Amino acid sequence: MNEDVAPEEWIAALTRARDARHCDFFDFLTAVDELADGIRIVAHVFSTSTKEHAKIRTLLPPDALTLPTATTVYKGANWHERETCEMFGVHFEGHPNLIPLLLPDGFEGHPLRKDFVLASRVAKQWPGEVDPGQSLTELKKPKRRRNLPPGVPENWVRP
Repeated sequence: MNEDVAPEEWIAALTRARDARHCDFFDFLTAVDELADGIRIVAHVFSTSTKEHAKIRTLLPPDALTLPTATTVYKGANWHERETCEMFGVHFEGHPNLIPLLLPDGFEGHPLRKDFVLASRVAKQWPGEVDPGQSLTELKKPKRRRNLPPGVPENWVRP
């Protein structure tokens, strides 16, 4: 079963999956950056008795990245919400311990957002003898113009 719900129906949809569909196992919660549309939150739950799967999704607008915590319905959502908060910048209201999980102290930004520039792609040159996509027979030819990696703005300068 797939269910798309409004953000205000998030907890009700998770509760329905748990109670009406007997989905007693919380599998995962993650996010997908849909650029101008916002951030889509996806949760997958499973019934160990009926073997039924349920995927529940909601779309948060880019200017309102807040959602009630799923830990009130599934305790297993705790770690997943911490990771989603850290990597995508989604705040889960009512979460019992929404502290950073993976990134070092002082890290700025949300690295799984599509607007996050991965500076290491630009700052560090490719270590191989040839560039990716270039063959050894092309070494005698002049090197191709270096393109910026995906996600790096045209006016970005090396640190």
